Amino acid sequence: MPKHRRLPFLLALAGGSVAAFLVVWPQGVGIHRLPFVANAISLRGILAIGLGVLAVLVGAVAMWRRRWGVAAGLALALAAAVLGDGAVLLVRGGGVPMAPGELTVAAWNTYGGSVTPAEIARLVRETGADVVSLPETDAIAAAEVAGILDREGIAMAHDTVAAAPDGENIPTSILISRVLGTYRLDAGAGSTVGLPSGVWKPVDGSGPTLVAAHPMPPLPGATERWELGLAWIADRCRDPDVVVAGDLNSTVDHFSGLGIEGGMIGGCQDAAAESGSAAAGTWPVRLPVALAAPIDHVLVGSEWHVQGFAVLTDFDDAGSDHRPIVATMTRE
Repeated sequence: MPKHRRLPFLLALAGGSVAAFLVVWPQGVGIHRLPFVANAISLRGILAIGLGVLAVLVGAVAMWRRRWGVAAGLALALAAAVLGDGAVLLVRGGGVPMAPGELTVAAWNTYGGSVTPAEIARLVRETGADVVSLPETDAIAAAEVAGILDREGIAMAHDTVAAAPDGENIPTSILISRVLGTYRLDAGAGSTVGLPSGVWKPVDGSGPTLVAAHPMPPLPGATERWELGLAWIADRCRDPDVVVAGDLNSTVDHFSGLGIEGGMIGGCQDAAAESGSAAAGTWPVRLPVALAAPIDHVLVGSEWHVQGFAVLTDFDDAGSDHRPIVATMTRE
């Protein structure tokens, strides 16, 4: 490379490398929950493809015009970003075989009730779920699901929180196996802002605290309420005997900085991350699992050990824009 092009190349490479680091690991400088950044890293697979295409185009320009300075430096930086994003996804994993556990927890955002009660009942039946968190499912649908299951000999209690403070009337329901005992909504625990979440505790105190969660998405103008929702979830995760499930509108990237005492968010660990499935996407269903955003989660307190986690693709035609998830766990 001629000397007069070496400096522009090095400057472009240095600047591009800094930008590549910010794209791959924005939590390294604390910008992972900023507007647009939060949205971009939710879809790491799409982001990597876009950066790869851009790297090829910039590299082609460098070769065609024989200008190996700025264009070549940028092409190399873009390629590094693609490799970095791919490495993150590879380390997080796309799924491993499920193992049975003492407790099975499922979650499914049913897209405003677009999923029929029969399909939700099929989810319970096929997964053997003891607990099912159902964001965007109303009390009528939850009761119908419980009725279908009861006729099949599967006894499930149901409950619903209808609205969140300063939010919309988009409900969140929960199904709880009667084998776990009687549970009651803890109204004093509050809710996420904007969209409703609830906390259910065993009446006799002998089981885990259950949280059906649905914080706001990180849309422009709603980022602050989204962050407040994540903080509310982190507070619930101070309880070592807690299980949180739902559409958290966040990936594990967004949990960075919210953990305490070794937890990923509060004192909780993420079931997908613990089982090598944190790159398996749940939304939207029109994208393959490898490219979709992994924003639906099951979180467990320190008294629980994750046995397995799966994103279920057999329900892609059921009417929701989310895939259901299921996790198994045992007590430590």
